[in-house]
Amino acid sequence: MATRTVKTKSINDEISGEGIITSGENLSFWHSSFTQPLQYSKLIADTNTDILVIGGGIAGLTTAYCLAKEGRKVIIVEDGFIGSGETGRTTAHITCALDDRYFELEKIFDQETAQLAANSHMAAIEWIANTVKHHKINCHFKRVDGYLFLHPTDNKENLEKEYEATKRLGLITEMVKSVPFIAAEKGKWAIRFADQAQFHVLMYLKGLANAFIKLGGKIYTESKAENITKEGATVNGFKITANHIVVATNTPVNDWVTMHTKQWPYRTYVIGAKIPKGKLPYALWWDTGNLDSKWLSQPYHYVRLEEFDEDYDILISGGEDHRTGQSEQEHIKEEDRYERLAKWTKKHFPDIQTIEYKWSGQVMEPLDSLAYIGRNPGDENIYIITGDSGNGMTHGTLGGMIITDLITGKENPWAKIYSPSRITLKNTGDYLHEVGNMVVQYGDWFTKEDVKSAEDLKPGQGGIVSAGMKKIAAYCDEHNVLHTCTAICPHLGGILHWNADEKTFDCPMHGSRFTYDGKVINGPATSDLKKIERSNS
Repeated sequence: MATRTVKTKSINDEISGEGIITSGENLSFWHSSFTQPLQYSKLIADTNTDILVIGGGIAGLTTAYCLAKEGRKVIIVEDGFIGSGETGRTTAHITCALDDRYFELEKIFDQETAQLAANSHMAAIEWIANTVKHHKINCHFKRVDGYLFLHPTDNKENLEKEYEATKRLGLITEMVKSVPFIAAEKGKWAIRFADQAQFHVLMYLKGLANAFIKLGGKIYTESKAENITKEGATVNGFKITANHIVVATNTPVNDWVTMHTKQWPYRTYVIGAKIPKGKLPYALWWDTGNLDSKWLSQPYHYVRLEEFDEDYDILISGGEDHRTGQSEQEHIKEEDRYERLAKWTKKHFPDIQTIEYKWSGQVMEPLDSLAYIGRNPGDENIYIITGDSGNGMTHGTLGGMIITDLITGKENPWAKIYSPSRITLKNTGDYLHEVGNMVVQYGDWFTKEDVKSAEDLKPGQGGIVSAGMKKIAAYCDEHNVLHTCTAICPHLGGILHWNADEKTFDCPMHGSRFTYDGKVINGPATSDLKKIERSNS
């Protein structure tokens, strides 16, 4: 694979008529190393279909492909390019080692539910492997081992509990006395998960998209869906009528409250560093997470290797998570988290050299550790795939498998445990904690202010400005042009926070995100920010 030879565009580089390739200022390794954006025609006329899939990431493409294999007429619409959302900002671990422990799932639910969850993720890995093989998709797919090791705040007893749970559930695991290939963890125990996998996610999406089109499917990019109802949606101002609608956009954009009290948005950070070939095997590594963190998600580190060129691989290392729009609660700016991540990575993998890439992504953490896949609560023919937590590759794949069975009327063994309508009572305390966090954000109506005046901003800077009770999202671009919008999220009225790393305005309540000039790029908000004339700033 060639090193950085392509010029790509981020969300903030959008030029009218050209679309976008990724939903942030920083480009992921996948986008930087992929020679051609996955761009298709725009929708330019009314149309009808059996099934409308909204979202062109792994969840949307898998669902559309599975339904097309069943002989159904399927259309995908994506407001950017294929993979321009969170799928293109993942680290592409394909694993049954969940970032929420199996022994905890047994407590929240029961052993049967944990067993079904384990089986489902193993089935998703096999589905991906078989699809790659069947369609001869060149995506660097590899079977690898994964290693779960203790964070310094955790204890061996919890690792032993997890190992015992994996054995009860029939996973192929082994307790090993040292963490392979990590010098800093020498002499410390780890769980080895066999038969995990990895791939280049955009190369995989390209192969899946080609297979879908060969089955008669249609893909429209730069085609934004709005006004989603049981009859279909408005896309680019045109009407798509459909019998079934699948919303696969990471977070539902057709629901105001229900699903957004069941999951919470987190920002996670990634670096990609060159490392000489042969210094490390292809494998996956995860620590168990910081038990002392203020965040309920207990942020953890996750690492893997990817092909780069003849002399080097890229070590992809992630972590340093926080609630979206709330980085300052830990007094660590978004842009400073890469330095912390680099320090941790260098300690554990001392052979890394220059850091070539950095990017961040958004993760939806479900209340009870399981994703939400199935009928949107209250709807018969609208389906959602969300709550992927740290397992987006397998959850997105499961989404396609489960929703295809629901639409075609087949029994699915996992439909019940992933149902978006489920109610979980055993973690009420966690729910109240996160709701309390959300309510506190309304206090920003009275306190939130980053800069005294928009005119004080220098090129490349943004922030929130107060004008009485009016809150203004202001950004000064590289041409010294000032952009001003309302800083009130159109979803439920949260005050936005400036993300200097990705140059976006992020909502700390439910994770909606907007470009520096107010265009919505992440739901649940469905509309852009209202412009404010400079004279009002």
